[in-house]
Amino acid sequence: MPSKQDIIEIFERLEAANPNPKSELSHTNEFTFAVAVILSAQTTDKAVNKVTQKLFEIADTPEKILAFGLEMLKAHLKSLGLSNSKAKNIIAMSQFLVSSYNSKLPQNRDELEELPGIGRKSANVIANRLFGEACIAVDTHVLRVAVRLGLSEPTKNPLAVEIALSHVVPIRFHKRASDWLVLHGRYVCVAINPRCTACLLGDLCKFNSRKAGLYNSDST
Repeated sequence: MPSKQDIIEIFERLEAANPNPKSELSHTNEFTFAVAVILSAQTTDKAVNKVTQKLFEIADTPEKILAFGLEMLKAHLKSLGLSNSKAKNIIAMSQFLVSSYNSKLPQNRDELEELPGIGRKSANVIANRLFGEACIAVDTHVLRVAVRLGLSEPTKNPLAVEIALSHVVPIRFHKRASDWLVLHGRYVCVAINPRCTACLLGDLCKFNSRKAGLYNSDST
């Protein structure tokens, strides 16, 4: 585990490089952001944006999605992975929002997590991005980077990584920690052939040091 000062340094560097990170999911309002988050599961943001560009011109509210209908929505989403189940979840979420929340998204993570198609990670993303909750969403990028940096024990369990990060990352960084780690994992600390020589965290990274032979097998 990095020292407390090293952890602060990691996030200060990420903050300095990108003070106001933006979501790469295109959206027009809170509802369309939630739809885009559902669609992004196991799918790239680029692929989602290509589909939603036209969808959100037609249907950008729960009522319009319901009027669009399940079969039309399935057809519109067919280029995306898990398109049929995602379409069903979006319809179910729209129905739930209309009947229970006056067509508005609830503004806390626990209620968001009760919506169809919204798991813990997605609820964290929405609560953090739209409503400013200091929660940390863990996707495959965040999990990989957190483990490589030594911020979490090696694991494939997103909840374990979320808990670890919530404990070791200073609270002042929580609102943007996920964004920084996602983007770092997407463009620098990639799964295969990570760009360690171009990494602004290279001197603080256990994974990078191990590659360079600075850690022996007993120290990892």
